[in-house]
Amino acid sequence: MSNPAKSSASPSAASSGVVATRWWWVRHAPVRSDGGNIYGQSDIACDTGDRVVFEAVARILPRTAVWYASSLQRTHQTAEAIWATGFPRPASMPREAAFAEQNLGQWQGMNRAAFLASRPVGSHWFAGIDEAAPGGESFMDLYRRTCGAIDRINLEQAGKDVIAVAHGGTIKAAVGLALGGQPEKGLAFDIDNCSVTRLDHFASAGTSVWRLPMVNQQPWIADASHAAMHQPAGPEVVPATKLA
Repeated sequence: MSNPAKSSASPSAASSGVVATRWWWVRHAPVRSDGGNIYGQSDIACDTGDRVVFEAVARILPRTAVWYASSLQRTHQTAEAIWATGFPRPASMPREAAFAEQNLGQWQGMNRAAFLASRPVGSHWFAGIDEAAPGGESFMDLYRRTCGAIDRINLEQAGKDVIAVAHGGTIKAAVGLALGGQPEKGLAFDIDNCSVTRLDHFASAGTSVWRLPMVNQQPWIADASHAAMHQPAGPEVVPATKLA
């Protein structure tokens, strides 16, 4: 099995003038202090106490990437937890305000379960993509600012690995972009805390396409499954018929 952290553009891609920029999106660690309420762009801290999770995440991320994080503290706390495993700390990690979570305005602070129960059945998000929260944004507002920053960084960091520590809504927006500019399709994906989503951008003269190698990857689960499969076997229980 190949190591995704060591992947790169193929020789044929390079010789044809195609530039591959690999995005490694990491959602921030879980928030425990929200009281079950919607927090959106509230600058609330996250829980980075599960070292096993961060060690697993660190193992699949590329060591020589450029890093970005949103302007909210929980993404920076998550990055610090990854570096604390021994992962090389980058020289810098710009705060990218465009990667902040959706501003949910007056919905922030409301009980999440009660709010979602009041919404139409089958909704993938807090509201339809064009419905702005009172005093806040719509998902399309989030999508447009996220896409603008991605386009800019694709030019600035062309051909590199980019690690972006962000939020569920931001990563769903990035997935929607990679699916051919279909933000509503991005909302159909789960993006769990600390999960890794890999989106590869390929650019050549007059052409720009995306590939989605993995979405919502949770490497700590794979590690746990692997460990369980390789536990020493217990003593064999021999059926009585074999002892006769």
